[in-house]
Amino acid sequence: MKNIRNFCIIAHIDHGKSTLADRLLQATNTIKQREMMDQVLDNMDLEREKGITIKSHAIQINYSHTDGKEYILNLIDTPGHVDFSYEVSRALAACEGVLLLVDAAQGIQAQTISNLYLAIENDLEIIPIINKIDMDGAMIEEVQDQMIDLVGCKREDILLASGRTGQGVEEILNTIVKKIPHPKGKQNEPLKALIFDSVFNSFRGIIVYYRILDGNIKKGDLVKFVSTEQEYTADEVGILKLGLVPKSEVGCGDVGYLITGIKVAKEVKVGDTITLASNKNPEVIHGFENVKPMVFAGIFPVDTDDFEELRDCMDKLQLNDASLTYEIETSQALGFGFRCGFLGLLHMEIIQERLEREFNQMVITTVPNVSFIAFTTKGEKVIVNNPIEFPDPVKTDRIEEPFIKAQIITKPEYIGNIITLCLGKRGILINQNYLTQSRVELIFEMPLTEIVFDFYDKLKSQTRGYASFDYHPMGYRDSDIVKMDILLNNEKVDALSALIHRVRAQTFGKKLCEKLKELLPRQQFQIAIQAAIGAKVMARENISAMRKDVTAKCYGGDISRKRKLLEKQKEGKKRMRQIGNVEVPQEAFLAVLKLDD
Repeated sequence: MKNIRNFCIIAHIDHGKSTLADRLLQATNTIKQREMMDQVLDNMDLEREKGITIKSHAIQINYSHTDGKEYILNLIDTPGHVDFSYEVSRALAACEGVLLLVDAAQGIQAQTISNLYLAIENDLEIIPIINKIDMDGAMIEEVQDQMIDLVGCKREDILLASGRTGQGVEEILNTIVKKIPHPKGKQNEPLKALIFDSVFNSFRGIIVYYRILDGNIKKGDLVKFVSTEQEYTADEVGILKLGLVPKSEVGCGDVGYLITGIKVAKEVKVGDTITLASNKNPEVIHGFENVKPMVFAGIFPVDTDDFEELRDCMDKLQLNDASLTYEIETSQALGFGFRCGFLGLLHMEIIQERLEREFNQMVITTVPNVSFIAFTTKGEKVIVNNPIEFPDPVKTDRIEEPFIKAQIITKPEYIGNIITLCLGKRGILINQNYLTQSRVELIFEMPLTEIVFDFYDKLKSQTRGYASFDYHPMGYRDSDIVKMDILLNNEKVDALSALIHRVRAQTFGKKLCEKLKELLPRQQFQIAIQAAIGAKVMARENISAMRKDVTAKCYGGDISRKRKLLEKQKEGKKRMRQIGNVEVPQEAFLAVLKLDD
């Protein structure tokens, strides 16, 4: 156990975590040259296309140190985007130390600070590293000063490296062995292991990834999952290289995998404790937080007959992404589907893409919104995750909406743009703090509703990509929230309903009606698009009818013949309008997300 080191790499998005992980694997010959490629640990197509890490990836490295000893290094490469910080917290729970990476050209950014706090909370050893030192714009000394202020380390403790050229990799490996403590478990105690991830394999069932804190696990052991109290035989145990490597036993302090042939997704919970079935009063591992979804949206199958198949896919996807939460809901317009909780808009987009690619499921996503709390006049408390659940305004006393503390780090020349953007989103400026001469931190309190849609994109465009953003929930505050319905031909389309602040309602309704006018196909009858709060219509657009030229056959003759035909057509259109249904294309639901301010 003295020769095991468990660590992960944390940083802001795009600071070179996966590239540095590639170099560590190359330097230790963990991967053969022919298997080597960029972002070798990112095994999802989506990760390669977008150039981001979505899932944390664990891999074991064998390292021969200069002192002649062989060390086992368990490395977990983590995501950097704020939407996937739950993945990071899970990885940290399985480690004793972290490599904190900062880009030499960009310096410390919001997610760097956020991930550092997560590591400090878990009481982990922190190794500060400045990456990309070979770049032309590298500001090594300035970034060193920032890191000394942030981490409180000495200048000589900060390692310099380049993930691209491999410079400094040997020094990093030496420091990992020297500074990160070895696991402190009791080998002779009964098995106690933390599940930090799981994946679904269609041939072998659910593969569970765990970190052993006490005891060990052997092939053929009868193991028990504490929270579900289910018992299974360990058909296969082993360690994680680029693939799965079976072993007869995985020892104390190590990271490994377990296959028991479980097929039911509900039986495995990330954060659960594994022990031996013979252990009558097992100790549960504490300190593992449940995920708190930030954004809610409905996911519905395009064809209602595919509902059961979609449910199966959601179960399997949740195994691979424990931060996805969902429950069944019904919609008048879309039939049966799921109300899903996501950590952010990027997370929502990734889930939709994964359903399409990995499970071949075409889905319709409704307008995302956040969770509100409504208090009725009788003093009852109602949690509203969905516009349909919104209580009758007459019986409602007040409504509270979630607020967040937003931390934005940028260059001083963009302060004006950011303050204008945040105040326009009902934000309150709390603090302005210069980290260095060229780096300023702004703290805002903002309603979560306002950042759900396009805040992040706007922030990037206003600052030419030089602002980094991170947020933490702050609780709920009173607010004037109303439910806006969209009516097509006086029929409510519940999937397009939105909960919005009264100040915003009219402009939002007008824009939405104009957008729908562009996107809805014309029919044989006129379509009225209305945005309404209760009985009060805030905005309206008309889509004119397609008209067949019924008078084409009349050549000359009396005007009354033409009028008779037009009157007959008018009656038909009136009848059609009463019974006609308006098909809403998928683009219309997505358009709501992309309404430009």
